Amino acid sequence: MIKRYSRKELTDIWSEENKYKIWLDVEVAAAEAMEKLGHIPRGVASIVKKKARINVSRIHKIESEVKHDVIAFLTSLTEKAGIKARYLHQGMTSSDVVDTSFNIQLVQSGKIILKDIDQILKVLKRQAKKYKFTPCMGRSHGIHAEPITFGLKLASFYEEFKRNRNRLKVAIDDVSTCAISGAVGTFANVNPKVEKHVAKKLNLKVEPISTQVIPRDRHAFYFSVLGIIAGSIERVAVEIRHLQRTEVYELQEYFSKNQKGSSAMPHKKNPILSENLTGLARMVRSAVVPALENIALWHERDISHSSVERNIGPDANITIDFALARLTNIIDNMIIYPKKMLENLNLTKGLIFSQEVMLELTKTGLSREKSYKMVQSYAKKCFVENLNLIDVISSDRFIMSKISPKKLKSIFNYSKHFKNVNFIFKRVFK
Repeated sequence: MIKRYSRKELTDIWSEENKYKIWLDVEVAAAEAMEKLGHIPRGVASIVKKKARINVSRIHKIESEVKHDVIAFLTSLTEKAGIKARYLHQGMTSSDVVDTSFNIQLVQSGKIILKDIDQILKVLKRQAKKYKFTPCMGRSHGIHAEPITFGLKLASFYEEFKRNRNRLKVAIDDVSTCAISGAVGTFANVNPKVEKHVAKKLNLKVEPISTQVIPRDRHAFYFSVLGIIAGSIERVAVEIRHLQRTEVYELQEYFSKNQKGSSAMPHKKNPILSENLTGLARMVRSAVVPALENIALWHERDISHSSVERNIGPDANITIDFALARLTNIIDNMIIYPKKMLENLNLTKGLIFSQEVMLELTKTGLSREKSYKMVQSYAKKCFVENLNLIDVISSDRFIMSKISPKKLKSIFNYSKHFKNVNFIFKRVFK
């Protein structure tokens, strides 16, 4: 992953140093259990734990010769810890170490991403309550529909990220498994009690049945959740980008004093951070299909999944962490223009109240079809001729015989659209 879109806490998790450290933790925990069972001499685990040192460059040098990363790792441990280290890995296979460790890295990453989501929820909640009754235009198909509040927009995002948090918690739990079952998963040369000990020591659950590898549906679920979170990030980013368009300009990303928007046009203030999030969301989602395709391996195992996970493991987790942090910053510092929101509400000169006029006519006994056709014809006229809908409706004697002037005036009022805002907020922020 490139540094530009990385944060240290996540890059540390996916560093070679941390990976090998976890491998060592797995091997030491397994050795402890084997000692208790009398399968290897006493003191192996403590000696290895005391003397072993992770030397990434040395491991890579050995791997360049033996062409096997786990063998290279074990050889490097023996060089530092001495002859007793030869008892490590008894009856185990590479996947026991690699798969268990990969799951630990996913769990470590997932817990940080949960914290990232907590920060987004905190900022969204504060901003939603601040703009709870700030009127703005609700749009469907990009076209003015009916009034809402800006707070409701933000509350909708808040509820979505609450769901994302719940999904991620489940995915972390699902991938928190350990497999120390040996070749093809039969425990032929390693006691199941070793697996149980390692799982307990490393805060994992025992994989009920592994086929030498931990089943990849677990990982597919985890990366699919990251993909959904990426979709939610983009949903907010796209909304910000649309609302910052010159013709709309209801909000703006924070623009610092010395920031430049364009190398050619000094007037430009572009929503570059939100655009960046749209791109990063695409990258995270691109990890989902390979993760799904990793589920189907040959027989009890192959390594077609390995190269995929070496890429998507760090890339998807590091990117989603960076994107969540960036989105939190955007929402926290965005500049809101309530006057422009109100101006846009009035842009179509009352057309947004057409449904209420139609509904009021149906209450007087007119069919919905006739009411719809009548109001639609006037709406079209207003749009083409730039007229106020209330003025055109008021000039129709038939309609005014059905709707009193007082009632008509009350229809062309925003307050009705906001009467249930408190109700919605109570459901979301209960």
